[in-house]
Amino acid sequence: MNKNPLIVALDFPDSEATLEFLAHFSGEQLYVKVGMELYYKEGPAVIETLKHQGHHIFLDLKLHDIPNTVKSAMKNLAVLGVDLVNVHAAGGRNMMEAAIEGLEAGTKPGAKRPSCIAVTQLTSTSEEMLHHELLIPGSLEHTVLKYAELAHAAGLDGIVSSVLEVPAIYSILPHSFLTVTPGIREFGAAKADQVRVATPRFAGESGASGIVVGRSITRADHPVEAYKRISSEWEDAVNERKNSSAFIKH
Repeated sequence: MNKNPLIVALDFPDSEATLEFLAHFSGEQLYVKVGMELYYKEGPAVIETLKHQGHHIFLDLKLHDIPNTVKSAMKNLAVLGVDLVNVHAAGGRNMMEAAIEGLEAGTKPGAKRPSCIAVTQLTSTSEEMLHHELLIPGSLEHTVLKYAELAHAAGLDGIVSSVLEVPAIYSILPHSFLTVTPGIREFGAAKADQVRVATPRFAGESGASGIVVGRSITRADHPVEAYKRISSEWEDAVNERKNSSAFIKH
């Protein structure tokens, strides 16, 4: 994964809408996220189109199945040449290890395998939901930390969590372990279906490796201006943190 990327979530129904949005950024190379909605509609063809335009790609399919199935699926996804893929940490250590095995087997000789990160808890999950629907005891932060430790032990490159858990993650794991944080909103923006959200500045100050931004850019009246504004806020916060004496590398 590129260093401290701002990843634009291409949460569009089809290639036509996706390319219409990307036309605003003609000539620019973005880091983009292709999720289930777009990939299930267009398949590998949309990945080829985005690669042809020079974009970096996070293929966000959140695999969660028995280890052998995930291994085989990752072997096929590796062939696409994307930069980043993910699984659900709830699938367990054996499944996550199988995901890495599949990626390594499917990566073309001489190429770098896609980075693989594990979803800890979705940013739409509240502590009440964790307890009463998922039947997981303890705090939300404790659950995220345990999943992060499990993903690290399985050899994954990082995790997906909310910004709120990032400082605690880096209190027990090295900064080389990636934290990709969705639920990013500009100050005052609506939460929509997210629960644990944060501003780009707060994400940068908290130590996140990368942020995923959707509606604040894709639904903006002027997407390029929104992208530049959010990117500037994020990068400034990251640089300030790194230049601060409080930023300690593990």
